[in-house]
Amino acid sequence: MQPRSRAVLSASALAHNLRELSTRAGVPLLLPVKADAYGHGLAQVIQATRELPEVWGYAVAMPLEAAELAALHPDKPVLLLTPAAPDEMQELSDLGVLLQVGTQEEVDALPGAARVHLKVDTGMNRLGARPEEALRLGRVLAERGQLAGIYTHLASADDPDLSSARRQLEQFAHVQTQFPDVLAHAANGAGVLSFGRLPGMSLARPGLASYGYAPEHLQDVLPLRPVMTLHARVGAVHTVYAGEQVSYGGLWTAPHDTRAATVQLGYADGYPRSATGQAQVWVQGERRAVLGRICMDQFMLDVTGLDVHAGDWLEVWGEHSVHPREVAAWGGLAEYELLTGVGRRVQRVLDSTG
Repeated sequence: MQPRSRAVLSASALAHNLRELSTRAGVPLLLPVKADAYGHGLAQVIQATRELPEVWGYAVAMPLEAAELAALHPDKPVLLLTPAAPDEMQELSDLGVLLQVGTQEEVDALPGAARVHLKVDTGMNRLGARPEEALRLGRVLAERGQLAGIYTHLASADDPDLSSARRQLEQFAHVQTQFPDVLAHAANGAGVLSFGRLPGMSLARPGLASYGYAPEHLQDVLPLRPVMTLHARVGAVHTVYAGEQVSYGGLWTAPHDTRAATVQLGYADGYPRSATGQAQVWVQGERRAVLGRICMDQFMLDVTGLDVHAGDWLEVWGEHSVHPREVAAWGGLAEYELLTGVGRRVQRVLDSTG
């Protein structure tokens, strides 16, 4: 069966972004590939990055993701960024996954051969041990030979006011300097862009930035390139006559006879329904409006005067057409939401040619 939509991933854009970020951070990268590599396709991203020297290892959020990643034999370390349940720890440790710990209970549940990264809560208030408790837990883990790394997460490195992020880094340094022989990491993508190289850090963890996106005020720091281009097939082309309405609720009425292409992509595939009334697609050198409400599986597009036929492929978003950032804005979404919302029906294709 032929796919109706596909996300084409540029291996060259991804490698470019990772080189730029690693150079700015001054350290190798622990590449986040959680949520199916931010919607880009886990297997495809591993294939594109497994031999890149800039990538030290990979980070995931869920034990199932860690197991899936381990099955791909990435030949690089894998860190689980959230706590594993006690009955999951042995299996994950046997797979070679580095575990996250941040409480006494998690430390007590560790199997003997487990290797861990200690999470320090410096202000995110999500996971991890507060600095003084982290010092105590770190000493216990170090004595056992289980402490492989220590890290924290910056809550507001994407804010133009970096005072909060600096306070977090100061708290982390208080702990990190007591364990100089293990890996240390704190900078997410915004942290890399905002601070560059951070003293004492061994790794950086740029997530969304690796895939080509930066906060608005940081977009000029590095020339990042969107990795994903989204394409969809035209299912049919028909005429909507003057005065007729299109799609659910009749939100759009044809002011004149209009040629409409029914494009085989919808909100179940990640094209946001909330972009209704604003969305546009680049077709044959022109921006053309999406007509009426975006449906679960399809949307209609004005192709009046263009040579568009059933079976044609259209570029719905991409680096050189409609930027994904613009699509996200139409839908009232962050880029994170847009990309991780690209559905399973969308075929992922790795382009290694350019």
